[in-house]
Amino acid sequence: MPQITVASLNPVKLRAALNAFQQIFPAQSFDVSGIAVPSGVPDQPMNVAETMQGARNRAENARAARPESDYWVGIEGGIDDTPLGMSCFARVHIFDSDGRVGLGQTAVFYLPREVAELVRAGLELGHADDQVFGRDNSKQANGAIGILTDDAVDREAYYIHAVIMALVPFKNPALSW
Repeated sequence: MPQITVASLNPVKLRAALNAFQQIFPAQSFDVSGIAVPSGVPDQPMNVAETMQGARNRAENARAARPESDYWVGIEGGIDDTPLGMSCFARVHIFDSDGRVGLGQTAVFYLPREVAELVRAGLELGHADDQVFGRDNSKQANGAIGILTDDAVDREAYYIHAVIMALVPFKNPALSW
């Protein structure tokens, strides 16, 4: 059974990775485990480049820590302060044992001013959400997207599509990437 190592202990990220792999490869079973590894970027990446680097670093660090795995998945949430407001997104970076690489990104949504101001003041998004919405540890539950959409899209569903996008090269190995 192929082993997937997710560069996180967050159960939302573990479930999202497993769900995405099962959707892309429905005839296979997978064993998923998480590992805490550093991202090499700030706890709250503040732009696309930092977020991309964090996802890559996490996947690389997971591969170094568990070289026996078949896949290594890095998921990094980030924000970008744009002229239109503070946008929120996540990047996904996947390596496999054959040397292939896959990249994905979630959809982008904008944060309410109350949350954005706290993030600009130095809070990580999850802590800002908890403060504004009176939650506790929302990043291991439905996250900002779940809170803002009343769970029409929760954090797990939000990540699943990005992991699926990152799996496109693995689903189509005969093509050049």
